[in-house]
Amino acid sequence: MKRRANLGWAIALLLTSMGCTQAQPNHPPRTLQIEQTWQLQPGHSIAGHRIVSGLGDISVQVKGNRVYAPFDGTVEPHATDCVFFSSSQVPAYLIRLCGIQRSRFGDVREGEAIGNSTLLQVAVLRRQPSGQWALVEPSTSILERTLRKP
Repeated sequence: MKRRANLGWAIALLLTSMGCTQAQPNHPPRTLQIEQTWQLQPGHSIAGHRIVSGLGDISVQVKGNRVYAPFDGTVEPHATDCVFFSSSQVPAYLIRLCGIQRSRFGDVREGEAIGNSTLLQVAVLRRQPSGQWALVEPSTSILERTLRKP
């Protein structure tokens, strides 16, 4: 019996290391050029520790709860555990959500869950006339819509 339990743990460890516990997106991560440049960005590492937020991000303790689409829109992968949310209802803006687990990619309706989070980092970006993106302060209304199902 002990050998069977060890085999189960070995299989679970193997599947986790192969990335079989979370569906991978069917399309490549979205990249964009941000107008402000800082040396430390989400996704970088310092002394073996991953940076999960930076200047312009708001961190919210979500405690494993769902994160919702604030409008009808599209969820695209950005980095390891970040997604971009875009909507034709606010076309000049992108919302970057980091700390998302079990992300749902593609088109979503307002109020649909796009994933869960323990500690959510939110950044709002606005398209500039130059085509680059600038970080702007997220509105309380957008944060509330993202954290509470309508």
